[in-house]
Amino acid sequence: MTNLKTLRFEPLSDAHLPSILAIENQSHSAPWSELAFRADLDHQFSLFRVALLQGQVVGYAASWLIVDECHITNVAIDPEFRRQGIATRLLVRLLEEARQLGMACATLEVRQSNQAALQLYLDLGFIETAVRKGYYPDNREDARVLWLYDLAGWNAPKVL
Repeated sequence: MTNLKTLRFEPLSDAHLPSILAIENQSHSAPWSELAFRADLDHQFSLFRVALLQGQVVGYAASWLIVDECHITNVAIDPEFRRQGIATRLLVRLLEEARQLGMACATLEVRQSNQAALQLYLDLGFIETAVRKGYYPDNREDARVLWLYDLAGWNAPKVL
């Protein structure tokens, strides 16, 4: 297990893109392009956090702030650093920042087959509300729609 004492989070920058693209390509069957990530660099309603461990990019979480909703659009952790609590810490940070910015709730879609991610979101307090049939264009896999309705009253799980 990795020592997470040096784990920190910062906003997306150009310097992070090569590492993020490498993680993205290892993590998703329909990876985002560099152009998609660059769009978040300048988007005024984007909340994008990068996780760094000893200065190395090990993960990221992207969201858009739409009226009073935080719509989480992309989350990935470097395969070498998964199952160590980094995604939990990263998402807690993202959700706390969204709450500070006045977001009332959070939502996301997750692949039906991604049981690890689904469990993470449920552990964070999200609830499943719907299924989007054939949502993912690469293989027509269904997406589960999850919501965290009361972000203001949400109690983040204790993370070390």
